[in-house]
Amino acid sequence: MAISVFDLFKIGIGPSSSHTVGPMRAAATFAQALRERGLLAQVQRVEVRLYGSLSATGVGHATDRACLLGLMGQWPDQIDPHSIEPRIAQLLQERCLMLDGRQPVEFDYGRDMLLLDESLAYHPNAMTLNAEGEQGCLFSQTYYSVGGGFIVEQAEIDAPQSSAAQVDLPYEFSSAAELLSLCKQHGLSVSQLMMANERAWRSEADIRAGLLKIWAAMRECVANGMRNDGILPGGLNVKRRAARLHRSLQEVGKPNVIGSTLSAMEWVNLFALAVNEENAAGGRMVTAPTNGAAGIIPAVLHYYMKFNPSACDDDVVAFLLAAAAVGILCKKNASISGAEVGCQGEVGSACSMAAAGLAEVLGATAPQLENAAEIALEHNLGLTCDPVGGLVQIPCIERNAIAAVKAINAVQMALRGDGEHFISLDRVIRTMRDTGADMHANYKETSRGGLAVAYVEC
Repeated sequence: MAISVFDLFKIGIGPSSSHTVGPMRAAATFAQALRERGLLAQVQRVEVRLYGSLSATGVGHATDRACLLGLMGQWPDQIDPHSIEPRIAQLLQERCLMLDGRQPVEFDYGRDMLLLDESLAYHPNAMTLNAEGEQGCLFSQTYYSVGGGFIVEQAEIDAPQSSAAQVDLPYEFSSAAELLSLCKQHGLSVSQLMMANERAWRSEADIRAGLLKIWAAMRECVANGMRNDGILPGGLNVKRRAARLHRSLQEVGKPNVIGSTLSAMEWVNLFALAVNEENAAGGRMVTAPTNGAAGIIPAVLHYYMKFNPSACDDDVVAFLLAAAAVGILCKKNASISGAEVGCQGEVGSACSMAAAGLAEVLGATAPQLENAAEIALEHNLGLTCDPVGGLVQIPCIERNAIAAVKAINAVQMALRGDGEHFISLDRVIRTMRDTGADMHANYKETSRGGLAVAYVEC
């Protein structure tokens, strides 16, 4: 299936693309299906069944609340994050769910929200929604949240998509080797090739406007993160650090204030921390390509825009398009889901994407860009997804800052070469896939191993 840059970059809410954004979209899709089938008025009960990783870390990732909001007709890119707590509190108190925002249905959280200790075969992030009426089941659908806010319905798996639904791209590629060959054959940069493909869906003006809207949402998220102090929700009492760091960096350069040759790197840390603290707090952010790794691409892009006096909107567009090319390869040939391949699929993919984007705007050749993306991903192989308490806080927030700096370093190394290197990006992506398959389920977003357990032992 053809993947657009706007599939990889989506405006949503925290704390997780696979556990919050995806389930909310699935539940909203379910409510919409009930409306379109004329069944809303007949619904007397709705049951939510969460499986696998959605069940194991669902409460910490707000999966349960996301499902309820989606059933109320709310979508991740439209809901006001500040309205979530009042909506959920009212539902729990009144035990009444306004299905699709219009049909009152009795909802008993203990009875109707089921966190099940079993997994479905297709993907670890699975959920089934059932709507019952007077005569029994009215409508039922199983959804899989496959990472980055993408959802797949069981019906799509049972009946493969028809060719009529496919989009024909002028430069279709399924490997980095094919991408490099197309760039060379047609004399295109990676971002130019991606722009040509995107025009299969929408006009170039709409593509630019959409990408600049994504960039504006990223900037707003960073600004909010640099402004907000306090303790992150969830019970771990993790303190926000971005606001304090921002105040400290603003002092650098003033009289009697000692600066640091590492201040540029500290700004990168700041941008990443700001995004992921906002994400952990359930704020508005951009899935890039997931929520758990959402700080890396904005941090690297902010770094470029801040420290390059000639940076402009054209660079933003080129950066995001080139980054998306690598994201497409990771999603097609491995996974961007922490529940499927561990954090290498989230932070590793985002780090590789950020390296590709930065390489593009720094004038890298296509082979140099591929080399930068390969270096960035290679040194995230084997990264486990073991969030403490099932929350996207420890180690996720710091991990984004580390990976953002790593992406910049990967580009610096690649630009010192001519693009030739020993291990190809395609081989590294396949290795990520195979490593994820070998990885124990305890290290794939279940909070049953690794740091999650180490914290409990302490």
